[in-house]
Amino acid sequence: MKEKFLMLGLLVLAIFAFVTVVNAEETKIGSVTADDIKKALGMSVYVQGGYTYNFEDPDSQENELRVFDHKANSFTLDLAQLVFVKDAPMNGVGFKLKLSAGETAKWIHSRGLGTSDDSFDLTEAYIEYLAPLGKGLKFSFGKFVTYHGAEVIEAKDNPNYSRSLLFNYAIPFTHTGLKVAYPFSDAVNASLHIVNGWDNTDDNNKGKTIGLSIGYIPIEQLSMVFNLMNGPEQDSNNSDNRFLFDWVGTIKPVKNLALILNVDYAREDNAAVDGDARWYGTAGIAKYDFSDLFGLALRAEYFKDDDGVRTGAAQSLKELTITPEFRIARGIVIRPEYRHDWSDKEVFDSGTKKTQDTFALGVMYTW
Repeated sequence: MKEKFLMLGLLVLAIFAFVTVVNAEETKIGSVTADDIKKALGMSVYVQGGYTYNFEDPDSQENELRVFDHKANSFTLDLAQLVFVKDAPMNGVGFKLKLSAGETAKWIHSRGLGTSDDSFDLTEAYIEYLAPLGKGLKFSFGKFVTYHGAEVIEAKDNPNYSRSLLFNYAIPFTHTGLKVAYPFSDAVNASLHIVNGWDNTDDNNKGKTIGLSIGYIPIEQLSMVFNLMNGPEQDSNNSDNRFLFDWVGTIKPVKNLALILNVDYAREDNAAVDGDARWYGTAGIAKYDFSDLFGLALRAEYFKDDDGVRTGAAQSLKELTITPEFRIARGIVIRPEYRHDWSDKEVFDSGTKKTQDTFALGVMYTW
């Protein structure tokens, strides 16, 4: 299995090398360009890397309480992805296949697909059918990324280079199961999820987790998503449930300015030493594009882990991040980033400090 993933990873890197050496718009096979082939296959390639400097220069070489950017003072190949997508036409079938490699892939494995030292991941693999009922009732079956949260796995689709505390600790990464979605109108859409649970390809109990997502766009400048999920997540335990409420609101009051708010609240039965566990938090992100070439994002958040079941210590965490963005060429984005984390407990630098400061430089390329 590892050999197969290795071959897929080499394929991703080979495609990237080809794209960077040859101008895709001018490369032709007869009258067909490379972009024509890419479009026909529904294919895209994404590569992301970076360097994160920790001002404390920790002996562990770890940025505490980080996930994807956990390596301190080290260059990393964060992510290399190869994606194939075909949207389902009315009364037709579509699919999505997303293959990931790199440091990020180690953290997003679902149970039953990969281990913590495996640098390759089958991130999404599902088929979909669009039934000709009303505006189109879409059924998706397989493995897909979570619908929770304001951020996603790929940095290019987030305002910041690093991920928020809420993304890292409050919500899952992926689900395996069935999703049914319907657009009631231009303003309201909804989806129902019946899945194995949080990051489980192989279920760890006999229960199933039920999720509901409702999107609402009352005006062009405001959109909201209300997400719920409830089900048993503990090993061989079908009765103690984990409940998650997730809300994301996006406001665009003026041109080039986006304000994103995210609220999460979770509770799990009998998950803490003395009973039920709770974790919750809120995050705010502001991004302004000064031009087609430059933008600036600011993120601030608070996360409370009442019982230490998510972060390993009962604590209140905060972080502040500022991220300039330079779009220097087609498909290439560079983001320098400063981030300050602080806690009410000594959890940073091997449990000796309450604060942590890092500077990162992220580079992203999409074809």
